[in-house]
Amino acid sequence: MDEKTWQEEQARVDSVMATIRRRMAEVEPQMNDLHDQLQDLRQNFWDEVTVDTSSPEDFEETFYSINQQTTILAERERGQQVFERSWKSLHRLLVSPYFGRVDFQEDGQKWTESIYIGVSSLLDDDELTFLIYDWRTPIASLYYDHVPGSADFEAPIGKITGEMIGKRQYQIRDGYLEAMFDASITIGDALLQAALSKGSDTQMRSIVATIQREQNAIIRDTNSRILIVQGSAGSGKTSAAMQRIAYLLFKYRETLRADQIVLFSPNPLFTSYVSTVLPELGEENMQQSTFQEYLELELSPLFDRVEDAMDQIELELSSSKTADERARCEGMAFKASGAFHTLLQQYVCDLEQQGMLFQAITFHDREVIAAKAMQEEYDKLPATMRVMHRVHHLQKWLFDQMKLLELEVFEEDWVDEAIQYLDREAYADVFSTLHKEREVFDIHEQFAKGQERLHKKRRADEADFDFGHQEEQLLRQKVVRRAMKAVWEQINTFAFIDLHGLYAQVFSFYDEASLPTKLTDWPFSMESMARQTKANFEAGVLTYEDATPFLFLKEEVLGIQTDTQIQYVLIDEAQDYSGFQFAYLKKRFPRARFTLLGDFRQAIFAETTPFEHMDTLLGEGGVFEQATILRLLRSYRQTYELVEFTKSLVQDGEEIIPFSRHGQKPLLILCHEEASKEQRIGEDIERLFADGCASVAVMTKTAKESEKIAAILQRLGRSDAKVVTKETTELPSGLVLVPVYLAKGIEFDAVILWDASSTTFSDEKDRKLLYTACTRAMHHLILYACDAFSPWIRHVNPMMYDRVG
Repeated sequence: MDEKTWQEEQARVDSVMATIRRRMAEVEPQMNDLHDQLQDLRQNFWDEVTVDTSSPEDFEETFYSINQQTTILAERERGQQVFERSWKSLHRLLVSPYFGRVDFQEDGQKWTESIYIGVSSLLDDDELTFLIYDWRTPIASLYYDHVPGSADFEAPIGKITGEMIGKRQYQIRDGYLEAMFDASITIGDALLQAALSKGSDTQMRSIVATIQREQNAIIRDTNSRILIVQGSAGSGKTSAAMQRIAYLLFKYRETLRADQIVLFSPNPLFTSYVSTVLPELGEENMQQSTFQEYLELELSPLFDRVEDAMDQIELELSSSKTADERARCEGMAFKASGAFHTLLQQYVCDLEQQGMLFQAITFHDREVIAAKAMQEEYDKLPATMRVMHRVHHLQKWLFDQMKLLELEVFEEDWVDEAIQYLDREAYADVFSTLHKEREVFDIHEQFAKGQERLHKKRRADEADFDFGHQEEQLLRQKVVRRAMKAVWEQINTFAFIDLHGLYAQVFSFYDEASLPTKLTDWPFSMESMARQTKANFEAGVLTYEDATPFLFLKEEVLGIQTDTQIQYVLIDEAQDYSGFQFAYLKKRFPRARFTLLGDFRQAIFAETTPFEHMDTLLGEGGVFEQATILRLLRSYRQTYELVEFTKSLVQDGEEIIPFSRHGQKPLLILCHEEASKEQRIGEDIERLFADGCASVAVMTKTAKESEKIAAILQRLGRSDAKVVTKETTELPSGLVLVPVYLAKGIEFDAVILWDASSTTFSDEKDRKLLYTACTRAMHHLILYACDAFSPWIRHVNPMMYDRVG
């Protein structure tokens, strides 16, 4: 770039920065003044209000006085929010005002417009000319989607066509133009190289300056009800999802709020990792959750413990299992399958005819409504009525029975005894009630006496208000209602339905002759599954593989709670969800548009959806009727050498395209003794930090191994090593120990895989686990083994890595 062009661009940066500072200087006093006014209004709110309720007129005046003060307060709050948003927007621009420019000549126009793109818009003093366009505006899509030549973009008035004369990228920091590139093909490699060469961080960063065309298609898609993104590791799936949320909030800012969007993350650690992206872009964070949190919300009242996916995978990955644990692992895949889903659907239909299980309602250790009585009432209802509707009719019948029961027990001896033990508060409450009733009675008395004098005729009834009798009746009522509160709660929560029994019964409900015809993968361990399920329920435990099917059955029988306010649901690591889980979320959020982001090569959990076979989700028999499917094949996280190695570990890996950022090859180190391996790893950690790595992850297969290795590193003098567990909510910096399954979606400057041997990574699931571990590294990858390396590594071309030993 010649010196004259550089000076002109720097002069424009100086001019824009001056405008930003001038605007901030204008906004800040007004913002502070409104802040002070708000503080005064809140502190003196009641001093400005006259409270007088002595007459209807005074009460009305008080109401209007309070309402007036509330209106003033709300108006000031809105004004302060406007100024705060403006100030924060300007402050973001102050760090780096813009990152891109396109020169565009619209068809039919003789002049060319230079369009500068940044994280938010900025108008010139005339309030008509854009000095900077927000990256989410329609015209900004030119920067992401086109190269110099014919170009177009969708504007509110329709498609605008023309020619892009040029495209330029900038690196500006605190008002200084650090770098500038003319881009002729894509969003420049130079700018992307600079961004990717930086070290990893404990929080995800915004990528608006380096969004690629294929990522932009995800971000700006507003037509698809279901958008499925299959992306390779490091392809920017999650980053694109976060920018997509920011784009939607910008485009639909009049009708869409951040709390109407839900992002499902794989674990709390990941939730924290992405939590700063939207605030960095000036937007409020959407709702963030894990699927486990929804399971616990619905099922915790029914069980002492609801197991999570992390507990389940620890069992799966364990090298030593009991016979029962092996049988359980065999059943995991079946319980997540379409076959089991089909079975449960058929089971619910069959419950309309037979098999419903009820639990008797007891009161004071006696059975007041037997399960048999409920069954008889249930059977009286039309057989064509859905189970859920019959259960709700039965609930109404039970409410009626409880009202009759209250009348029956009203005069029982235990009520007299309980009255003696009532506290003062209960008596005071009854006295207050009687006092109010007496006031009403006195008004009636005055009216009746007036009528008696007027008509000179004696009243038919002159009975006195019997306080003693009324007090006893109210006290009895209070005692009975307190005693029966638990019974009413049983009916309200449908505890009279034996959900545990209904779910356990499904494993023995059918014999081979009566199985639904669509079942093709019926396991041989049904008896074992039935026994294990019953034993777990007796212990108050719901295993992870049973949780979603149990929830499905519960909601088919009792009804589902829907959330119609949510407009968008985004699911990251979607390949780890089962069809059951997708079906539940679709029912839970019936009006939402879904974005599913995943990588089938990283499907390491039992509850998985094979993204390579989309027909399991789409079309007839699938969860979703139709969807838009986008693929991200270019990997940006890792260096060229690391991608070439990691893509060789998996099937169809040849389609993954590495970005042209070069570095060291992966290093494989074979140590024949554990002690020498430990010593060498300690030295490698020292070297990696000395080379400038900000984060080094020592990865293990399981959490138990991470705890064990933490003690080894402690002995080697690495007391700074932090163990990441499923309870970790914030990613530590520096040296971390983490099981592979908790590192999904996260990246590190360097990764050391403690044991990459054939005994640790051998089968197909291990293959995906190994791939997941190796793709967490941005710059350095070191794999250790004490015997032969994993067969998946031995299949890799030796030219792809360096080896010691």
